[in-house]
Amino acid sequence: MGQVTQLLMARDAGDREAFDRLVPLVYDELRRIARRQLRRRSPQQTLDSSGLVHEAWLKLAGAQRLRVNDHPHFLAVAATAMRQVLIDRARGRLRVKRGAGAATASLDGVGGAGDATDPEWLLDVDRALDALGRREPRLARVFECRFFAGLGEDETATALGLSLRSVQRDWMRARAWLRAALEGEAGALS
Repeated sequence: MGQVTQLLMARDAGDREAFDRLVPLVYDELRRIARRQLRRRSPQQTLDSSGLVHEAWLKLAGAQRLRVNDHPHFLAVAATAMRQVLIDRARGRLRVKRGAGAATASLDGVGGAGDATDPEWLLDVDRALDALGRREPRLARVFECRFFAGLGEDETATALGLSLRSVQRDWMRARAWLRAALEGEAGALS
């Protein structure tokens, strides 16, 4: 059992300081995930990778019912927290320009395309991902790990406790479902 996993278990057992001792052990990995997420964002984005890591860390540190199994699972959970931070910021920016009416984009390629610098597109992806999560939670988790966290197939399989082949299949299905949802095919979000 690795040191990160031991500290996560200590936190679950009530040791609040254990979570703080994780910082030096996972900081570089969290920055790598943050850089991948921010790479697709607008150049006007005021949040840098360190800021995103810190905001996500605060979100995780304040979570009362955070249960994390091991190091890879923690990275997947941290990536989800980063996604939530970015979505909250996108919502804030759109409050100012509500009703702009830009068309949604589709997911192309491995990492997804569309206009990833557009906060409206990011919100469209988030809404579609939430709808997918209600229907197929595992597909949504695989998509979050691959698209938002930038984890590879092996890393995603480890983080979610799935086989490599299951991750590959789920990744293809999730992208197809989300592409259909973003392109507005009838019934995709129902």
